[in-house]
Amino acid sequence: MIHAWGITDKGAVRQQNQDGFYLDVPSERLAVGVVCDGMGGAKAGNIASLLAVETFVETLQSLPDGAPEDPAELLAQAAENANSAVFHRASTEPDCHGMGTTMVAALVEDHTAYLLNIGDSRAYHISGGGIRKITRDHSLVEDMVVRGQITPDEARNHPQKNLITRALGSEAHIRADLYREPLESGDYLLLCSDGLSNLLTDQELLFEVLHGGVAEDCCKRLLDVAMSRGAPDNVTVVLLEIL
Repeated sequence: MIHAWGITDKGAVRQQNQDGFYLDVPSERLAVGVVCDGMGGAKAGNIASLLAVETFVETLQSLPDGAPEDPAELLAQAAENANSAVFHRASTEPDCHGMGTTMVAALVEDHTAYLLNIGDSRAYHISGGGIRKITRDHSLVEDMVVRGQITPDEARNHPQKNLITRALGSEAHIRADLYREPLESGDYLLLCSDGLSNLLTDQELLFEVLHGGVAEDCCKRLLDVAMSRGAPDNVTVVLLEIL
């Protein structure tokens, strides 16, 4: 069985929420979650994230009922369709020129999660054994960390931490990273935009999920922490609990 919750907020500074998310648990053994963080100006960022989420979900819903035969291939196709929709809109409407969005998505089937990411929205695996970031940010500072030029702690406060190197809608075809993650009963998957991960450390995320209170209130607790720290960006959180 899978339980899931989600929340999104414009934060304490931004005038508009350019994040978008979708969450569905169509059966006891199947769940889908996706988070997008739009960019490209006041109007276009909002359009990019919502269009990406809508197109992604439409691809999933076009399948027959039941678990997909190849979840990873399905996620990749859904992301490709979303990319095409955003790229076409950005190419044909002047107000949308240059827009794009991040995407992190999870399809959970029984005790296996299939995940996808483009940009710097993240997926974490949380359990009694600790927290681990599953996805790798497509960002300038993440590349610097991998090359050993800066430490992960330095990356958190780097002045160029918001410069991403890959975004959905920026090119006619986009390459998403795919992951397969085994899960056990009692484990959690956390999907979030950088409006959350920029403000809370991994250990703080771990504490709130496992020890902060009941799971159904966790997304709101995480949002409250972000708001208490100024929440300069939109904040989106999706939490899936594996039972």
